[in-house]
Amino acid sequence: MRAKYIEDMELWESDFHFYSEVSVRFSETDMYGHLNNTVTFAYFEYARIEYFKHIQLMNDWLNPKGEKIPVVADLQCDYVKQVFFDEKLRIYVKANSIGSSSVDIHYMAKNDKDEIVFTGRGSIVQIEKKTGRAAKWSEEEREVFQKSIN
Repeated sequence: MRAKYIEDMELWESDFHFYSEVSVRFSETDMYGHLNNTVTFAYFEYARIEYFKHIQLMNDWLNPKGEKIPVVADLQCDYVKQVFFDEKLRIYVKANSIGSSSVDIHYMAKNDKDEIVFTGRGSIVQIEKKTGRAAKWSEEEREVFQKSIN
C-alpha cells in the first residue's frame, strides 16, 4: 500500500531528517493491545510542535502579543503495520511544500526495527489571531521552511 502523497517511497523517506521519540502508553491502546487509531494524530501534533521549535518558528506563535498562529487545516494518517503497547517510535516530520500562508507537512513513524508503521500528511495554515484569515509567511519564515525542504 502506498499513500497518494508519496510518489517515490525511497526518495520520500530519505528526505526526513528531524524526528521525535514516543513510547506507546497502555492508555493509548485498545482492548486488543493495538495503538488506538486516534493517537497517531496526537503523535503528529507532538512531533510537529517539536519540529517547529527546532526550526525556530514556535517563538513568535507562542508570544502572547503575537498576531499570528498556526492552525491545522487538514490531517490524514495511513496505517502500515500494527503498533503495540510499550513500543518505541520515532515520529519523523518534514515540510513538503510551501504555499503563501500554508505548509504541507509530512510524517513518517518508524519502530525499533526501522520499519515504517504509519505515515501521514497535513496542511498547516498561518492565520491572523484577530480576523481568523490566512496570513502570508514572512520572507524569513519562507526561508526557514525552504531550508528544511532542501
